[in-house]
Order: sequence, then structure tokens, then C-alpha cells
Amino acid sequence: MTEFQSPTLADLQRWTWVLGRAQQMMLEQGLAAMKPGGDAAGAPGMPAIPGLTDSAALERAGDFWRESLNLWQRFLDPASGSKASDAPARPADKRFKAEAWRANPLFAWIRESYVLIADHLLKSVDAMEGIEPAQKEQLRFAAQGFVDAMSPSNFALTNPEVIEKTIETGGENLLKGLRHMLADMARGQLTHTDSEAFEVGRNLAVTPGKVVKRTPLYELIQYTPTTEKVLGIPLVIFPPWINRYYILDLTPEKSFIRWCVDQGITVFVVSWKSADASLADIMWDDYVAAQIDAIDTVRDVLEVPAVHTIGYCVAGTTLAATLALLAARDEAHKVASATFFTAQVDFTRAGDLLNFVDDDQFAVIRQLSPQGFLDGRYMAMTFNLLRGRDLIWNYVTNNYLLGNDYAPFDLLHWNGDTTNLPAKWHLSYLADLYRDNLLVQPGALSIGGTPLDLTRIKTPSYIQAGREDHIAPAESVWKMTRILSGPMKFVLAGSGHIAGVVNPPAQHKYQYWTNPAPAETLDEFIAGASETKGSWWPDWLGWLHAIDANEVAPQRGRVPGEGSLAAIEDAPGSYVKAK
Repeated sequence: MTEFQSPTLADLQRWTWVLGRAQQMMLEQGLAAMKPGGDAAGAPGMPAIPGLTDSAALERAGDFWRESLNLWQRFLDPASGSKASDAPARPADKRFKAEAWRANPLFAWIRESYVLIADHLLKSVDAMEGIEPAQKEQLRFAAQGFVDAMSPSNFALTNPEVIEKTIETGGENLLKGLRHMLADMARGQLTHTDSEAFEVGRNLAVTPGKVVKRTPLYELIQYTPTTEKVLGIPLVIFPPWINRYYILDLTPEKSFIRWCVDQGITVFVVSWKSADASLADIMWDDYVAAQIDAIDTVRDVLEVPAVHTIGYCVAGTTLAATLALLAARDEAHKVASATFFTAQVDFTRAGDLLNFVDDDQFAVIRQLSPQGFLDGRYMAMTFNLLRGRDLIWNYVTNNYLLGNDYAPFDLLHWNGDTTNLPAKWHLSYLADLYRDNLLVQPGALSIGGTPLDLTRIKTPSYIQAGREDHIAPAESVWKMTRILSGPMKFVLAGSGHIAGVVNPPAQHKYQYWTNPAPAETLDEFIAGASETKGSWWPDWLGWLHAIDANEVAPQRGRVPGEGSLAAIEDAPGSYVKAK
């Protein structure tokens, strides 16, 4: 038997040319047959099929094969007139940052072939006609996921970095990566960061405070003042129950809560309980009731008529419902202001999450929730899929194939610290808001029998959006400005759903845009906006002071446990640690 030998570069070039020539011949034959009225080898012409064999589709196919032949030509003869520089300029792609992706002819060809095929696949989806826009968007989302998954950087034999490291380590990288993969399979979740680097209560969520109230649904945490004077109106923060509250209390230098306390604000935060079977019947009414209960509790313990509020993401959507309910009850005076972090109320432009609100997805959620709650790992997977290239395949390459150690990153630790959701309410939320967009229809939804009408909300509002937000797109958040009736300030922050919010001034990162002039659309807002470098937090603080700058001494109820509510335990409490 002849011993197998690996093909040389010359062999690869020869067979690539043969395959390329064969494909070109078949293409020429096929195109002639598909042309209306054409005649390929005597065959009658076929009628044009819109989006497939019409003139536009044939032109796209011709472009694809012309570019393919250029790639083959550059691969076969790097010294030919067809230079890599002839290809259109593309944005930097960190998947192919290694020099071998350009310097080595084979891997350069693999990379450019992949990019070419990916581009034309996505263009083909975009050019499809005769289907509903929502279905087309689902197809494009699926195509993008497929394209990301099939990147040559994700496979050991087509990634030059992996090949080099495998030779260098004698395969130890693959064994280490296998250990990483098996550990992730055992826990049912992809690992993004060093699990030993962070711990809630040790170096995360360490702002001093006390749990002053506990209900079956939430704990209320009050923070210890650090200034000689504090604003008379306290602040109540409602984080999303899809994640742990400490996204706003990460390491001390990144903590929004600590920053607020140091600016002289009396801060309370709600820490939601991760759902279990005891919360199987929880619905939206219960979350709205919990927000009102927290507001009333703070008003009572501090003996103040009103509070400032913040609602983040889904909790911001719920805060809008809470404000509408208070307005309907003539109790709007309980809330002095409402700040919305990346929150949506009109879901017509809600982005890629709209791809997860069909009957098939609902059936999956029901199947995964036999005890009435949805395992948080499902939601983590969903959010990872929204940025699969960065949050899935990047880690497959780095941690499974290259066998790299996990880097410590507090935000990614929080991202993997999942919470369970009440399944009945989660399904209702997806159907009523994302699918049917009922919240913006006056009277379409009710809380406790009271119809909701967001146009009745006259509470001063600060609406923050992230320019690169893929979960609550800026255009979707902007729609809130067209619905609420009170005085509003819209701020567009640099970055996305998390980094656009958690951006401490001391880090001097990103920027934000403001525009005091009336604007009907987000594009109009941006066209006349002024850019300010750094964090938007000081701008928000100034807005808060403009509403009421009165200050008081932090005495009695302003100190956790020294008011009418006794301290139950130290912050961060128990609910945030429950799995």
C-alpha cells in the first residue's frame, strides 16, 4: 500500500484550479440555460424566477463567480495582476488578526473565500422577495448565525493560529481546550471568564448597605451615606430581573450605585428573587405591584412625598407601566422623576430579539419549564446568540481550540451569573409586548383591572439609549419620546446595552450626545446633537439637581437600619446569591 503523503502547496494549487475551472464551466452552462429565451445546448429557455433566476439574481451570481475567479487567480499566481488590494476594503475582523491569514497564500485564500461566500449568502437573503419582512429578518438572522458558525477560525485544521500552537505545545492546547469544553458541557453553559476571580460580596456588590425589607419576590437594599448632605429626594433603582442587580454595583471603581452614594444621593435598590417553583404563578401585575410597594416603603421610611426612580431594560418597561397605573389612580405625585436605561415601550423596532417570539420558540420555553420557571441558562444562550461571533465563537476558538486560560472580567462574570424567570409571565411578556406590541395601545393591557395608557405619564423623564445596543436598539428606545407626555430629556450614549450604561466618569471612555431642540426622529436628533466625551452620568446628576436640589442631613431613616425598618442583613443580601 502506498504511504499517504500530505499534499504540497503545488498540489493544492493544481486541484484548486481544476475545481475552479469545473465550477466555471458548470456556471456558464447553467446561466445559459436559465436565461429567458436562452438556448443552452439546444435546451429551451426557462422562465425567470423572481429572486432566483431573474436578471438581478443572475447579476449577483455573476459577481460572485467573478470575485471567486479573482481569488483563485491570486492564489494560483500571487505575482499576477490580480492583487489582494483589488478587493474592496473591509472593516477589521479580529477573527483574522493573525498575520498568517494574510502572509500564507493558502490561509489567505481560505479567509477571502469565506468572506466572499458569507457576503453573497447574506446578500441573497436580503434580495429575496415575496416573503413577510419578519420572516425575511428571521432568515437573515439565521443566515448570519450560520455564517458566523462556519468561519474557518472556528476549526482547528483551517486556523493557522491553532495549527501553530498545536505544534508548539505538542497538542497540549487541544487537551486543555477539551477540559474547558467538558466542564462547560457539565454545567450547561459557556464559560466566558475565570470563575474564581470574582465573588459577590467579596469584590463585587460591595457598596456598604443593608437589606431593610424582604418579600417573596424581592429584597430592598438601602446604602450607607458617605456625604455630609444628601439630596432630599431619595432614589429607588429597579434593575431587570432577567439578570442580577449588581450590574449596577460591579467592582467599586465601576459601581453606579457607589458613585451615586458618593454624589450625595440616598440610594435604594431592588434585588429580585431568582424564580423557583414558588413563583410559578407570578405575572406582570406582581412586578408592577412590587415596584409600587418599594416606592411606598421608601416614602414611608424616609417620610418624603416622592422618590426618584430608575428602571433598567425590562424593569424600565415595567416602570412605564407603573407610572401609567399611578397616573390612572391619581397617584403620579409619588414619583418625582423616572430615568429609563435602555428601556422599550414600543416594540415595533425591537431588534433581533423579535426573532425569538414565534410559536415554535414559545413551545420550547414551555417544554423547558415543567415546574413553572425557565432556567436562566436558556436566556443566557439567547443573549449570546444575539452576538454569537463575540460571545460564542470567540470563546470556542480561544478557550477550546487554543486552550487559553480564562481572563478575569467582572462584567462577563455577571453575564454568566444567570437568574431563572417565571415562565408564565415570561411567555406573556414576549407575546403581549414583543409580538403584539400591546403596551403602546391605550387600554390594551391592564394591571389589577386598571387599563394602562402611557400617554397619561407626565412624570419628568430621562431616557438613555445606547448607540450600539443590540438588545434595545436606540431607535426603539427613542420611540418612548413620542409616547410619554411629560418633560423629557433623551441622551444617546456611546457603546451598547451594558457598557453604554456602566461607564464611570473616571474611566474617560466613550461619549454621549444631547440635543435640546425638538426632534421627530432619532436621525433628526443625531443630526443636531452635540457630542460630549466621557460618561453621561454627570449630565444625569445635573438633571436630577435641576428637578430639586434641596439637601438634608443623612440622619435617622437615611442610615440603613436606623429608621422604621430594621436591618435584616448586610448588603448584597441573600437573593442575589441564590442559584
